[in-house]
Amino acid sequence: MSRPNDRLLGLAPVIAPNTRLMVLGSFPGVASLQAQQYYAHPRNHFWPILSAIWDIDLRPLPYEQRLDVVRKRGLGIWDVYGGCRREGSLDSAIEDAEPNDLAGLKASLPQLQAFAHNGGESARSMRITRALGLAVYRLPSTSPANASWSFERKLAAWREVFERHGLA
Repeated sequence: MSRPNDRLLGLAPVIAPNTRLMVLGSFPGVASLQAQQYYAHPRNHFWPILSAIWDIDLRPLPYEQRLDVVRKRGLGIWDVYGGCRREGSLDSAIEDAEPNDLAGLKASLPQLQAFAHNGGESARSMRITRALGLAVYRLPSTSPANASWSFERKLAAWREVFERHGLA
């Protein structure tokens, strides 16, 4: 586990030339950083939600194969923060956050239509993503810490945004 004085670095963006929708988390949790994989915590709903939307069980696939499916379907994955100090995995513990270059990302993706913030901490950056001139959504967090939303309710909200941008 990291100490608050240890600077943590996030993961590289998962993108392809056909990326139309970019899901932005806040910053990877401990399990994701250790595995060097987005949404690696076994109770996170991210991969089960994508599996339900796309009617393909991504969970048993090796991580790189999951990313291949994500890229082929026009989805991108990144975080609003590229680095921070944090003890544990809670967004509320993030300190000294360094933002990722979302404007540079948008410039590199000519087919990008929208940003979807995965949860409240990510959504705190909506003023930045709105300034980039694309559609912006706040989706319910897929984190196991977001127990106030059922899986079905999360899925419905995510499916609506995916359908709106031709990813469902």
